[in-house]
Amino acid sequence: MNFNKAFVLGNLTRDPETRALPSGQPVTSFSIATNRYYTDASGQRKEEVEFHNIVAFGKLADIVSRYLTKGSMVLIEGRIKTRNWTDQAGVKHWKTEIIAEGLQMGPKSSGGGSTGQQSNYSPKSFNSNPEPREPKEADIPIIEENYTPPADSMPSVSDMASDIASDEIDVKDIPF
Repeated sequence: MNFNKAFVLGNLTRDPETRALPSGQPVTSFSIATNRYYTDASGQRKEEVEFHNIVAFGKLADIVSRYLTKGSMVLIEGRIKTRNWTDQAGVKHWKTEIIAEGLQMGPKSSGGGSTGQQSNYSPKSFNSNPEPREPKEADIPIIEENYTPPADSMPSVSDMASDIASDEIDVKDIPF
């Protein structure tokens, strides 16, 4: 059995470009930059950047073109595909891409490379099958930094201990 799966978490290096296949199906291309930090043999901290070409088709292409912009953080799940072609001068070219099969959008940016626009997406994972939907107010919990839940909504430690003690399993009850 063979397995071709790629997971890439990074930031878009440019705005997505959308076009259509002759069949009318949308295709969106974009690239993601990922960083790797390491210490070399001399003890110097180094950063290595990789650029990944991503291609999305169909509904996933539409979601990418509508909600992602340069600087957006995204997790892409897909498969690796290398294609080749010969140009008019007879030179052979190779290009390795990740064909997106699913994505999860990162947090909304507060500037830092993105356009800073309010995007209107659900904070859940998308894949190429489900329809995108508008978020409902109940989908987005708002928790204040210094929030403490009311005392009556949290069981006491002694209540939890008595619940655990009453749920203990006796070895004699195990059928084997």
